[in-house]
Amino acid sequence: MRQNFFRRNPVILLAGAGGQLGRELAACLGVLGPLTLWTRQDVDFSGEDLEREISARKLPGLKAVVNAAAYTAVDKAESEPDVARRVNARAAGALAALAESRGAAIVHYSTDYVFDGAKSGPYVEEDPPAPLNVYGLTKLEGERAVSGAASRHVILRTSWVFSQTGACFPRTVYRLARERDTLDMDATQRGAPTSTELLAAATLVILRRILQGSPVWGLFHLTASGETTWHGFASRVVARAAELGLELRLRPEAITARTVPDLSRPAKRPLNSALSTAKIREAYGLTLPCWQYHADRFADGLRRQADLA
Repeated sequence: MRQNFFRRNPVILLAGAGGQLGRELAACLGVLGPLTLWTRQDVDFSGEDLEREISARKLPGLKAVVNAAAYTAVDKAESEPDVARRVNARAAGALAALAESRGAAIVHYSTDYVFDGAKSGPYVEEDPPAPLNVYGLTKLEGERAVSGAASRHVILRTSWVFSQTGACFPRTVYRLARERDTLDMDATQRGAPTSTELLAAATLVILRRILQGSPVWGLFHLTASGETTWHGFASRVVARAAELGLELRLRPEAITARTVPDLSRPAKRPLNSALSTAKIREAYGLTLPCWQYHADRFADGLRRQADLA
């Protein structure tokens, strides 16, 4: 009887299943039970009728909502604050309210951009937020909407997210490394490049604990270990790609470190995005690899793609 129930009914609702993190989550969370996947084609997360639209959905047996839906165009958000707020704050609150109404939990993702970057060391969860841009502000509003609407919540702040597929910083660097002989990269901002593979694996651990009835609720920082700059990240990816024999015009030593912040972009960035992960490592027993591990895996994936081309 129990097997038939779980075969018919969704255990986990994944919102934002079409994004770079959502695709990674969709690929791995199915081991926990049936998934319902919502992309922007299924639900308009910026729509005026969002609350009514999602509350009308039949989701019998729902145990957890995973919200990977987000407005992530940091610079564009400066000119579209209302759209960013609808997706990052209002939709997050609506999904949290849905979870609460069904007796389910919610896992929600936030960002290092809730901080202003003025602290000298890694930020802990108790540090006061002070976002510098609209994106960070709307993500902070989303955190508060989730914690206010759902008693059973896990909010995960992360940083510098990249994936093996789709548009992301290391893929842009790889493209430029094939086109150019020189490149200059920001060396003023510090953070931990964090792969969607790591985020999905950690989410799997957290959801398993939720479904087993032994979660630790609250706000956590979740990133790869260590820290670097955008210059350091780019140099690592190019060096690994060169080591693997990929065709590049750019050599790692030809990447110049830019030591003055770029003030020309619409949204201001925090100079320090380092987040302490001690709390989540203790709560969930996670071992978080250094950022170089997944940076190298990204380049390894480029080699595999080149071999198949």
